[in-house]
Amino acid sequence: MERNIAKVVRKFRLGDEPNDFEYWQSRTPQERLDALEEIRKEYNEWKYGPNQRFQRIYRIIKQA
Repeated sequence: MERNIAKVVRKFRLGDEPNDFEYWQSRTPQERLDALEEIRKEYNEWKYGPNQRFQRIYRIIKQA
């Protein structure tokens, strides 16, 4: 699900910044989960590259 999010920049004097906790409490649970998923995707792409895949693990078991 791709969303277009408008980028907003606001300038505050040092010490007058709004509280992040209050901001996230004002968001719906779905908006918070969507933001968390976006952060997870960005981190994984940064850490593992854009073509991340599942690892394949094979185990050979000898039967008697």
